Amino acid sequence: MQPGWETPSQVDMETWNTQLKEVGEQYKGLLEDMLKRIEPSEAADTVYTDMRECFEAGAQSLMKSPQLLWQTQARLAQDQWLLWQQGLRSMAGEQVEPLVTPAKNDRRFKDEAWQQEPYYQSIMQQYLLFSQAVEEMIENLEGLDETQKRNLAFYARQLINAMAPTNFVTTNPEVMRRTLETRGENLVEGLEHLREDLKNSAEGINVRMTDRQAFKIGGNIAVTPGAVVYENELIQLLQYTPTTEKSFKTPLLIVPPWINKYYILDLREDNSFVKWLVDQGHTVFLISWRNPGPEQRDLTWADYMQMGPIEAIEAIEKACGEKSVNMVSYCIGGTLAASTMAYLTSTRRARKVKSVTYMATLQDFRDPGDIGVFLNERVVQGIEKTLDAKGYLDGRSMAYTFNLLRENDLFWSFYVNNYLKGEAPAAFDLLYWNTDGTNLAAGTHAWYLRNMYLENRLVQPGGIELDGVKIDLRKVSTPSYFISTKEDHIAKWNSTYYGALLPKGPVTFVLGGSGHIAGIVNPPHKNKYGYWTNDTLPDTSDAWLEQASFNEGSWWPHWQAWMTQNGFADSEKMVPVRQPGEGELTIIEPAPGRYVRQTIPEVIAGVSSE
Repeated sequence: MQPGWETPSQVDMETWNTQLKEVGEQYKGLLEDMLKRIEPSEAADTVYTDMRECFEAGAQSLMKSPQLLWQTQARLAQDQWLLWQQGLRSMAGEQVEPLVTPAKNDRRFKDEAWQQEPYYQSIMQQYLLFSQAVEEMIENLEGLDETQKRNLAFYARQLINAMAPTNFVTTNPEVMRRTLETRGENLVEGLEHLREDLKNSAEGINVRMTDRQAFKIGGNIAVTPGAVVYENELIQLLQYTPTTEKSFKTPLLIVPPWINKYYILDLREDNSFVKWLVDQGHTVFLISWRNPGPEQRDLTWADYMQMGPIEAIEAIEKACGEKSVNMVSYCIGGTLAASTMAYLTSTRRARKVKSVTYMATLQDFRDPGDIGVFLNERVVQGIEKTLDAKGYLDGRSMAYTFNLLRENDLFWSFYVNNYLKGEAPAAFDLLYWNTDGTNLAAGTHAWYLRNMYLENRLVQPGGIELDGVKIDLRKVSTPSYFISTKEDHIAKWNSTYYGALLPKGPVTFVLGGSGHIAGIVNPPHKNKYGYWTNDTLPDTSDAWLEQASFNEGSWWPHWQAWMTQNGFADSEKMVPVRQPGEGELTIIEPAPGRYVRQTIPEVIAGVSSE
């Protein structure tokens, strides 16, 4: 008998029958909802086609390597024999060491039953051994180029992780206990959660990650005091209220990404990068991007540059009377900042920016990491057709894609918790932000995917032309600070390093611990992760890391020291603090403003932010 099961005499059969009937009703409704939604976009179709062709290429390669196929089959057969022997010894009361154990960072098998109960231990080991065999087989395939092998490995990983025993009721001990304890109520609740999530998804399923009712923008997140002092069709410019007696003379402009919203840099008081910058004495301005809909379909990369950082710099001059700023940028906002710096250099206005900081930013896209699986010519053509039809890319589709880059942590763990256990997710501000997506304007996003990811034109001298001006990153002499993170799955640090080799001006490259978010949003008081520094810039990232020194704590103070020691934030030339609305710009509304509050459903429904 499977561990955890009770005999029929021990349970309330009437309750079970009621629950099973409710499960059936929920399942029927779920199927009806899914059938209504089976209208895959051009983008999704091309991904499915690419996946099928990857597996076909892998199968053909395997047929040409019969020895590899035989070795894999023989290994699996031997593993099954050893597991059978191990099971017999365990049943005889002998303590046996498992053939394979989960990786330390694999949290799927943390329940004690996976290690202590022979039934579940055997299931886990069969799965892990199979996973290893497939991974090694793909790695040893011959006749595939590196891109084909990478894509095949990614798609195979997705299927293998979807098949994990943790994702099914009868092979997950936690779910089995929960089902017996609640007489199946968890399955009823889970199907209801699934139907709700499906209604709030674009393509795929955007699994709810947090209690969305627990957070309010401007209430308990994005709460640093300030005001909107400028706005146009695309941005609101926020100026934050000072907390010091004096401030640095040169104001600071933050250019955040427009994939998701700016307040990742201003979640709570104790981890807000914005608040920390204000407390250091910076006069902080920040761009809050509009959540675009069909009416913004024709916005271009040049429009984002002109109406974003360039108009923001002009507005800051009116607010403070200063002709230059220090610019801090993040992710795709950094790619835009690099484009802007090259444009200002080509138009002889580079002095408008005294220093520029790039946080987790790709400029050279030769190796974008796993996201490149979704960005070959055919898939981009499919995305372009979808963008042309709608005028925007639904931000929920982008979120689903990013979650698949870390599928076990950002998809399957919530799938099990929400749909199999029937539990509601806990309140977590970071995950609230992660699900508060933004759409992507058709004209900008299609251009970005093709010119950056596919053709890598930003690093080609004159390869990009913005408003009739050819730009060249190699001509930028503005001092720059690069901070990347070692475990970044969106902007690989090895790839961001290529960008640090481009400017002709002085460059400081720093590598933080952790990933794309936690490694950047790393307040000093938590003393976490650490960072690596190296005063030289060798030709390769491996050489840089080999010569680098490790430092405890957050990179934020290191950046602040770089700013002050180089005179970008001159502590000997402090000025009276600037309050929002004191200069030529008047206060439009309190921070965080209207643009950041717009949700994707509101934008699609045409609800105005006015």
